[in-house]
Amino acid sequence: MSHYDTNSLYELLPAIYRKRDAEEGYPLKTLVGILASQAQLVERDISQLYDNAFIETCDPWVVPYIADLVGLRPLPSGKLRRNEVANTLGSRRRKGTAAVLEQLTADVTGWPSRVVEYFQHLATTQHIDHPRLANHRTPDLRDPARLERVDGPFDDTPRTLDVRRIATGKGRHNLGHVGLWGWRLGAYPQHLIEPREMAPGQYCFSPLGLDQPLFHHPLTETAPTQIASEINVPEPIRRRQLVADIAAEDGVYLAAGRSLTVYTLDSGEWTPVDSPIVACDLSDPDGWTRELRGGTIALDPECGRLAFGPATPIPDPLRVSCYLGFSDAMGGGQYPRQIVDEAVSPTVVVGAAADPRIAATLGGLHLEPTLADAVAQVQDGWSIGETRVIEIRDSRTYTETLDVTLPENARLVIRAADQERPTILLNGPFSVAAAAGSAFALDGLMISDHPITISGELNRLTLSHCTLVPGHRLAADGTPESPGAPSLVLDCETTEASLASSIFGALWVASEAEMHLEDVIVDANNSAAPAYTGADGSGYGGALSAVRVTAVGTIDTRAIPVGEDSLFLGVLTAERRQEGGLRYSWVPPDSRVPRRYRCQPQLPETLTPEDHRTLARLTPRFVTLRYGRAAYAQLAVSGAAEILTGASDGSEMGAFSRLSQAQRQASLRQRLDEFLPVGLEAGILFAS
Repeated sequence: MSHYDTNSLYELLPAIYRKRDAEEGYPLKTLVGILASQAQLVERDISQLYDNAFIETCDPWVVPYIADLVGLRPLPSGKLRRNEVANTLGSRRRKGTAAVLEQLTADVTGWPSRVVEYFQHLATTQHIDHPRLANHRTPDLRDPARLERVDGPFDDTPRTLDVRRIATGKGRHNLGHVGLWGWRLGAYPQHLIEPREMAPGQYCFSPLGLDQPLFHHPLTETAPTQIASEINVPEPIRRRQLVADIAAEDGVYLAAGRSLTVYTLDSGEWTPVDSPIVACDLSDPDGWTRELRGGTIALDPECGRLAFGPATPIPDPLRVSCYLGFSDAMGGGQYPRQIVDEAVSPTVVVGAAADPRIAATLGGLHLEPTLADAVAQVQDGWSIGETRVIEIRDSRTYTETLDVTLPENARLVIRAADQERPTILLNGPFSVAAAAGSAFALDGLMISDHPITISGELNRLTLSHCTLVPGHRLAADGTPESPGAPSLVLDCETTEASLASSIFGALWVASEAEMHLEDVIVDANNSAAPAYTGADGSGYGGALSAVRVTAVGTIDTRAIPVGEDSLFLGVLTAERRQEGGLRYSWVPPDSRVPRRYRCQPQLPETLTPEDHRTLARLTPRFVTLRYGRAAYAQLAVSGAAEILTGASDGSEMGAFSRLSQAQRQASLRQRLDEFLPVGLEAGILFAS
């Protein structure tokens, strides 16, 4: 509590001045309030001085000063991570060891990492005084678990000499080679979600019914000298790993609070099921035909499937917890985020009344079991100009038919609670009819099967941390049922729309509307299909501003006020090319756009054979563009440097530009000059 609040300072004034101040309407008290606010700033600064002497508690602006005190050179990006500064002195004492190189990689890049000394895995004649008993000349073909790790970061199979340089990523096994492996994909939680029933007793972990590998939530290494193992990194869980974990009863992968759990509601609490769980191969494309013993539950982590034996009771309700791999906190998920209108209390709460987590936080708010009921509740007695908020407080799957009518100047927000991600399966288009001056916002939702259609005179549209599934409904392998179908139809000429940190299918937007995209993937499932067009699926869509966007499909827009750090994988056409511009972006050569600045490819209108080869080299390469895969829309490390470092700040172009992958690699290479022993060469390798 501050000693300089307005009332305490005001009481120090003589009573005669306070009396006259009251007669004049308290102008003196207002002045004292201004002085008190400045005094509080000085007081907080003084109280923080002690904490600023330590790297663990200092303000972010102090970190570079402490780094300078310990002689830590600035990085190319100009940023210093707190962990790196804190560990600098300890790392220098252990300079040259494998463990410090691994810690350095994690501190500088922020990626989970593992160091591999490849000279330890050479198939060479061994010295009689230094035998390596586990380093056999040929691999043991009777050890399938070891064979599964071949060519990965945990491969310990001996190899013959490879004379190519590891720094170029070509060779690995040589006397002076050290590999620094990093994981670009993170493991994102899916806690207490409702699995998708595919057939009686057969479920997919994914609420959309997708086959997705389940990832391991990494455990923290217990000692600074420990080299990371498979349990310390966000890797997909292999079946044999899960079999060994269940047999040993270690609870590394399958246990409450760990990577995999199957829950049911028991005595008002979410508890793991009692039935024994076995790891199985359930990948049969024609059905999960594996015969199971009675009373058991089969779990396949490699495709994210769950099956109950013939005599195994199916819990009601059934929930699962797992982790899925992805590149960034985007498209909705159970990660901390800035909630839309967080300061506004919800009007209605949606969730299951039996869920103890919801009951504990309800606080007298009205609870509805479905989103349709909540929409009907907020529309009852809705007055002009009023803001109403629907908050979904669990991560269940809701099958809904939704129709919303917004009064004049009213605002409706449908949001998920923090660290929740509900899935909405629509029975038909999600229709929003908006009166003049109204506003509509969605936050933290996954919506599938049908589009959102908005008509009328909507003033503001906000979508953040949402996924509107590209192609609507998906097959188990991620194949879209309706490729190129719109996920959002905005038939309002008066709308200013803002879409951020989200994934969408095609966008059909009225010609006079304004659309702003930031950290967004727009996927029409094909680079030749319309990704952005008019509200009827043809013509020009509204003016488009795109910042850090990956767009798969053609774009036809009235104008492009701003386009930067983006990848446009289909032909981009702007009707008005005298205004706006594009900078630091990939734009196909046959596009018709405003003035470009440092865009790729920089080629003449008439292409020579050499220009065609340059175009093929510069074309962005992705790990995959199939929605539902862990590496969805992630640029391949084998791509052109002009794309991987072509953004305005030196990072990669596209939706994941803010991850600063290129700067992390450059920073690590700089630090290696100080910590790498003489005679060794390090290569930066990627496990994902």
